[in-house]
Amino acid sequence: MTTTAITNIAGLVTNDPALGDGSPLGLIENAAVVIDGETIAWVGPAAKAPAADTVFDAAGRAVIPGFVDSHSHLVFAGDRTAEFNARMSGRSYSAGGIRTTVAATRAATDAELEANLLRHLDEARRQGTTTFETKSGYGLTVADEARALRIAAAHTEEVTYLGAHIVSPDYAEDPAGYVDLVTGEMLTACAPYARWVDVFCEKGAFDGDQARAILTAGAAAGLIPRVHANQLSYGPGVQLAVELEAASADHCTHLTDADVDALAQAADTTVATLLPGAEFSTRAQWPDARRLIDAGATVALSTDCNPGSSYTSSMPFCIALAVRDMRMTPDEALWSATAGGARALRRSDVGTVTPGARADLALLDAPSHVHLAYRPGVPLVSAVWQRGVRAV
Repeated sequence: MTTTAITNIAGLVTNDPALGDGSPLGLIENAAVVIDGETIAWVGPAAKAPAADTVFDAAGRAVIPGFVDSHSHLVFAGDRTAEFNARMSGRSYSAGGIRTTVAATRAATDAELEANLLRHLDEARRQGTTTFETKSGYGLTVADEARALRIAAAHTEEVTYLGAHIVSPDYAEDPAGYVDLVTGEMLTACAPYARWVDVFCEKGAFDGDQARAILTAGAAAGLIPRVHANQLSYGPGVQLAVELEAASADHCTHLTDADVDALAQAADTTVATLLPGAEFSTRAQWPDARRLIDAGATVALSTDCNPGSSYTSSMPFCIALAVRDMRMTPDEALWSATAGGARALRRSDVGTVTPGARADLALLDAPSHVHLAYRPGVPLVSAVWQRGVRAV
C-alpha cells in the first residue's frame, strides 16, 4: 500500500492533547503526517518523520482535520431566493417556508435530486468538509422520504430520517394522523436507509409529546435520536434530547438555565450543535456558545445547509460567524467544527489527525488555523485528502 508524507507543516491540528501542545487542539508545530492507505499512520515533528513512498510539501502552511458537518439538508429541489429576499426586507422566518421546498422536491426526478446533492457535496468538500450528515424531510410522503434517504445513503453513511420536519401539507387538518404515518408506514420504509431519526420540535412543527412519540418509535426501529431543538423559541426540545440520550440537540438558540445545565450534565452523550448560518440568514438571535462551553457542554458547529434558512455549505464561514458573534475563540470554533461534529455523530475515526484515524485532512493557504476566522470569506482551503486520497 502506498504511503504519503505531508511534511513542512507550520501548524498541525491533531485534536489530541497527548500528541501536541497539551491544548484541546493538540497543536504540533513544524510537523509532518504520514498516510498509509485510508488512515493516518504517524504524526509528529517533521524532523522525525519516517520515510514514505511519496512526499507532499506543505510549504509552511497549516493542516487541520477535515471538517465534520453533522447537520445538513441536501436532498432537495427548487430555489427560495424570493423568500430570502423578502425576509431580508423585513419578513420574519417561520417553519412554514419548508412547504415551498416540499412541492419542488416531490416534483423532481431522482436524477435531479442526486445531481443537486452531489453538487453541494462537492462544494462543501472544496471548502474542507470530509464527513457529511444529511437528512430527508422535503418529501413528507412515504415514497418521497424513502427515495431521499436512498439517494443520500449512496453518498454518505450519515443519513437521518426527518419525516417529522413539518406536518405534511396533505395532513394539515390531521396532524395526529401524520404522526401515525411518520411512526408507522413511513418509518418502516425509511429505516433501512438511515442511521438517525430526527424531529423538528418547535411551535409550528411538532410539540413535545409528538416529538417523543416519533423519536421513541425511531429508536425502537434501531435509529439513534437527534433533535431540532429550541431554534425559534423556548421549548421542550433540549430536555427531550437529553432525556432520550439523543446524540445531539441542534440549534439551541433559546435556552433556559435548566437547558444549559442539562446539556452540561449530558456532555458525554448529547452534543449541543450550533448552526450560525441559520441565524445569519434569518437575522435571528445568535446562540450563546460561550454560555454552553463555560457550563461544560460539548459544542459542535455545522452548516445546516438547506435552501430556506441557511443556504451555505461553508464550514469556514460558520467558524468565522461563531468567533465573531457567538463568543467562541478560534481554537474552540475549529475544535467544534471537527472533533465536536464527530462527537455529534458518535464517531471516533474522524475529526482528528491521530494514528488509526481516517486520513481526512485539509491544507490551509495560511500558516495557522486562526486564519479561518481572521480572514473570513477568503477561500483558504487549498488541498483536501479524504480517506487518504487527494480529493481537492
